[in-house]
Amino acid sequence: MTRMTQWLTDPNPTSRHQARIGQVWLAWIRLRRNPLAITGLTIILILFAMAAFAPLFATQDPTTQDLTQRLLPPGTRGHWLGTDDFGRDIWSRIVHGARITLYIVALVALTAPALGLLIGTVAGYFGGLVDTTLMRITDIFLAFPRLILALALVAVLGPGIFNAVLAIALTAWPPYARVARAETLTVRSSDYIAAVRLQGAGSARIIWGHVMPMCLPSVIIRVTLDMAGVILIAAGLGFLGLGAQPPLPEWGLMISSGRKFLFEQWWVATMPGLAIFIVSLGFNLLGDGLRDVLDPRSAAR
Repeated sequence: MTRMTQWLTDPNPTSRHQARIGQVWLAWIRLRRNPLAITGLTIILILFAMAAFAPLFATQDPTTQDLTQRLLPPGTRGHWLGTDDFGRDIWSRIVHGARITLYIVALVALTAPALGLLIGTVAGYFGGLVDTTLMRITDIFLAFPRLILALALVAVLGPGIFNAVLAIALTAWPPYARVARAETLTVRSSDYIAAVRLQGAGSARIIWGHVMPMCLPSVIIRVTLDMAGVILIAAGLGFLGLGAQPPLPEWGLMISSGRKFLFEQWWVATMPGLAIFIVSLGFNLLGDGLRDVLDPRSAAR
């Protein structure tokens, strides 16, 4: 173990592979020193485990209705978090709802940052008319509140999970474009970019191979911090009936169906609300920790 640690922390790595693994190891050491970041990481790992092994964690079928057991309080007849107005087990629905939440988060995280990173790096690298045109388009999207714009897009596209993901992704990319553009403006005049250009590299190769990798840490931090907002927007669309449709166990849809029982059978809406709160908190804590790890200015301090 000591030899492996020495290999990972070697200040003079013998290969690019060793250097990259060593950087990941040092980042993990800095991250695990932050207890709040580890708490957030633990929450996210539990979410992944629940989504991957939902049939093992769930105690009941999430869509099976039993009107003889409707609105049972938590802990009654083996229902850990109670039942809803159709007699469905709330714990099982929350567990299976983790799959829908993770599906939405993953698709948005793969589409919106990629689009924003491409637009931001191209605008920052070329400047001039290209920069002005792309940034004015970005400003138009930023002028509308994300939830309002997402509601308008879903209203046009129609309700459903895929349309909700598409609407969220189309409203989430502008901040990533702004971040990528700012990072690109700081590196496009660097000496190593000039050296690569003198070697005959084209603009596409420079952007893809040298500019985008420099922008990735800031974009990753932004992605992690934005996931809480993505979850809330997805839950809001589900709450309004524009996201996942019944009988899918989506958390926002569960809150919507339980709001009429909020004062007497409080657990029907409160339990999925707590799930949204805990997962959102986990992404925020992890994002703060990653900012300290991946931001060179924070690491230098």
